[in-house]
Amino acid sequence: MGAQSYIASPSVVAYAGRNRVDLDELARKTGRTTLAREDVDMHLSGGTNGHAAMPDNARYWDIDHAAFGPVREEPVTRMARVASTNLSAANSMIPQVTHHDRADLRKLEALRTSLKPEADRRGVRLTALAFHVKALSVCLKEFPRFNASLSADGETLILKQYIHVGIAVDTPHGLMVPVLREAGRKGLWQIAAEIADLAARAQSRKIRPAEMGGASMSISNLGGIGGTAFTPIVNPPELAILGITRTELVPVREDEAWVPVPMVPLDLSYDHRVINGADAARFMARYSRLLSDPRRMVLP
Repeated sequence: MGAQSYIASPSVVAYAGRNRVDLDELARKTGRTTLAREDVDMHLSGGTNGHAAMPDNARYWDIDHAAFGPVREEPVTRMARVASTNLSAANSMIPQVTHHDRADLRKLEALRTSLKPEADRRGVRLTALAFHVKALSVCLKEFPRFNASLSADGETLILKQYIHVGIAVDTPHGLMVPVLREAGRKGLWQIAAEIADLAARAQSRKIRPAEMGGASMSISNLGGIGGTAFTPIVNPPELAILGITRTELVPVREDEAWVPVPMVPLDLSYDHRVINGADAARFMARYSRLLSDPRRMVLP
């Protein structure tokens, strides 16, 4: 056996071995004496040596991490694998844009405070999220292109005659998105009660499969954790998703004075194949106005 015709690190040798690439042959073909992972990748992308190339979206993860230090392995849950497949498809297929806005919550918080005695009597926790669901249901009715889906071939827009709102829930088992049905026909108290019920059953894994699909649009609420903005990924076949982060005090100029105003950051991600920037701006302007004066949408 002749002398080795190349220099390569142990991790590169291991990577080549896992992908059945002959480094001696690769060195001869490329004329290189020092081989790196990129040389192996280039060889694989050509599908030579009698083996098909690894998909570009997978081969970058095929690394022997133990070559760099101690590791431990943990199996990915079935729920997380399903979510990963859906989100990967969404991120690769949807030309997504995120519109950032915010809304004044002074009147909403004042209304919530005034309704607290009634909430206690009803045994319902009236959170700001209930107002968000109500405002979203109003906007979905007024802006029907947001309450739609594209057909699989992208040639038909399916306009929905119902309004169902998905509520993303962070659970120990992974992210779940139970759906509040017919939100547009329900009052604030019923919405608040159903949000609490769905969230509790999601945490205990008691959500039925029939309660997990068919949303018009979803809400991802990180307000209880923190953050100032994020870019939620559209959940197909929906065309948009609303992100909410923590309310913050913002100085606003009113009557020649600076006033601290509680403002909630809002992040609307949307599918640009159907919704354009002007649509998104108008949608969020209306949404912000509803939150800023909530009595108009929740009281007769």
